[in-house]
Amino acid sequence: QVQLVESGGGLVQPGGSLKLSCVASRDVSRYLEMAWYRQTPGNEREFVASIYWIGGSTRYADPVKGRFTVSRDIAKNTLYLQMNYLKPEDTAVYYCNLYETWGQGTQVTVSS
Repeated sequence: QVQLVESGGGLVQPGGSLKLSCVASRDVSRYLEMAWYRQTPGNEREFVASIYWIGGSTRYADPVKGRFTVSRDIAKNTLYLQMNYLKPEDTAVYYCNLYETWGQGTQVTVSS
């Protein structure tokens, strides 16, 4: 079974940027789509963005449109999430998702 490892989270001021990475333990090119989700305490995990591995078509949740960009490096089996103009409400644990498989999550905190 493939394993996913996220990195890149941290503390950033409002208006700042972070780039998250998610490395898959093996070739995932046979899968259609990978995604980012996020979760805050007491709430359900919510969809953030996704990308089709072949072709690169993307989808975004409305709250992040125009600020976040999802991308992938096929050769490195790596998924990215570039987050710009961060807001305090973006504070959450961000998870990488490949169908039934989840990473361990990386904390993003937006605070002054």
